[in-house]
Amino acid sequence: MRFAFIILLFAAITLPAQKKPDHQAVAEKYAVRSFKEFYELLSLSNDAHFPEDIEKNVQWCEAAFAKRGFTTKRLNTPTVPLLLAERKISKPTKSTKTVLIYLQIDGQPVNPSQWNQESPWKPALKEKDRQGTWQTISFERLYEGYNPDWRIFARSTSDAKGPAMAFLASLDAQAELKQEQNYNIKVIMDFEEELGSPNLPKAVEEYKNDLAADMLIIYDGPRHISNQPTLSFGARGICEITLTVFGPRNPAHSGNYGNFTPNPAMRLAQLLASMKDDDGRVTIPGFYEGVVLTEEEKRILKQVPDDETEIKKFLGIAERDKIGDNFQESIQYPTLNIRGLDALYVGTEARTLIPDKAIAELDIRLVPSSDAQRLINLVRHHVESKGYYIIDRAPTEEERLNYPRIISFNSSVSYGPFQTPFDSEVGLWLSQAMVTAFGKEPVKIRMMGGSIPISPFVTTLNIPAVSVPTVNPDNNQHAENENIRVGNYVEAVKTFLAILLQKL
Repeated sequence: MRFAFIILLFAAITLPAQKKPDHQAVAEKYAVRSFKEFYELLSLSNDAHFPEDIEKNVQWCEAAFAKRGFTTKRLNTPTVPLLLAERKISKPTKSTKTVLIYLQIDGQPVNPSQWNQESPWKPALKEKDRQGTWQTISFERLYEGYNPDWRIFARSTSDAKGPAMAFLASLDAQAELKQEQNYNIKVIMDFEEELGSPNLPKAVEEYKNDLAADMLIIYDGPRHISNQPTLSFGARGICEITLTVFGPRNPAHSGNYGNFTPNPAMRLAQLLASMKDDDGRVTIPGFYEGVVLTEEEKRILKQVPDDETEIKKFLGIAERDKIGDNFQESIQYPTLNIRGLDALYVGTEARTLIPDKAIAELDIRLVPSSDAQRLINLVRHHVESKGYYIIDRAPTEEERLNYPRIISFNSSVSYGPFQTPFDSEVGLWLSQAMVTAFGKEPVKIRMMGGSIPISPFVTTLNIPAVSVPTVNPDNNQHAENENIRVGNYVEAVKTFLAILLQKL
């Protein structure tokens, strides 16, 4: 008996220890395998203005999540549904938590003629030549040994089908590792984010029992401009204003009626110019009221590794606006942005006419200490103070003859801001997962500059939220030739696998 024990002890000492699975290698393996499925998803047009196209995306997501052991449920709205996918762990306990994951599937409209490829819906793999120009190469080369600096060009590669597909690939990697996460997963898919998610707040209220969770993580957005692993603990909200200054009943000849007929485009330009000073600061009284950064908050913001020279170079600007002492401070304040102007014709279509009207589309990015309706009202009062008669439609004939300055003012609120403390449970958990995946602390952003429709979840479900952005900062989201860097896609799979395996 003693001899047998010695043999067993010797075997335990001399036999090689079973090699632990390389999670990073498995994640990379399934990232590469997922490129075919990613191509398929990107080939589905997803402009939410066309519900019949969105339906194809909904069906694709239903099948993709069902294949990975999720149950799915459509949360119907007046337009297109939200899709909820759910997968519970095999042995839950009373302390088992539920994590809600937000994915965006729809994309911005496209003008195919402005894309440098056959179609925005036919993904193209490209590499840079010696002159720095993107050249198309065979998509099949992704399976032969990819270059992380190659890019896949198609609408929604980064915003945000790339993160969605990377999450699916991470689930496949998890299945091979046979390691179950210790929390339940719910995934909510939004198919109208680029429209401002108009039906989301009411849907979250109506389906709050289905969506109930302990925390929310958002797989959307670009990393810090350094392209280092990033966590973002807040996002600005957004509201919109449309201003229409009216001139003559019909466009008037600029020779026959110039110097007599006021030009609505000029008046609109003057009105807009009165809203900001030369440093880019909003001059409307009270606009920044309530936004105060403590010295501790400023210290934390300075820890983000921004290089403002590089940011200006990236943007192609010589000077920045003077709001806040640095880039991170600037995005802690509400904005007032002109996002579009219209008044007759330009270029080869330009004509010698005085416009009948001039239109400005504005957006205001909101921070937690700013109230959307208050800021809208401040802008409205400013317009009124400039002598404008304010309506919400085209003027009547009587109004045209009685009021020298007429403007239409229409506004809407898409969604509010949110902010989660760095040391919250979800923040600490995700930070540890990122350290596990990449061996270092992530860049931590207090507030993203952009907006995502998360506040309805935070306020209605009463849960904290953190964003896990993974795509390359120079991805051309919302613009032509949107792309995702292949290396970022692979690292997204590694990131999401680490979060799946991080104990909560």
